[in-house]
Amino acid sequence: MIGYTTIGSKNLEKSVAFYDELLALVGGKQVMGLDRIKFYGTDDGGGMLAVCVPADEGEQSCGNGQMVAIPGGSIEGANALYNKAIELGATDAGAPGQRFDFFYGSYVNDLDGNKLCFFHMTPTD
Repeated sequence: MIGYTTIGSKNLEKSVAFYDELLALVGGKQVMGLDRIKFYGTDDGGGMLAVCVPADEGEQSCGNGQMVAIPGGSIEGANALYNKAIELGATDAGAPGQRFDFFYGSYVNDLDGNKLCFFHMTPTD
């Protein structure tokens, strides 16, 4: 349903280094790029994440309430994404844990302050 989500960056070079390493944990890689925007996707061709310098060349800012959720594939995968993001300089916005009976997740703000969620949908009986 979602083709891609775009988030802004103040420093595209730093953001690319951050997302290259982080998204590699879930099979993500740069699939297309221009001077001001880089697209990340997986071999299965699902939704993509794009990181860009704003088109109007103005200051990047984070939207209040906006967030990109990245599935970890498992609780361990969600934890690995969180830990890697923190290692790469992200700041904690909610430590890993079971949020609801069916949802395990954690939250960080990337180098530009964009909010990311790493999650796994847990089975309910």
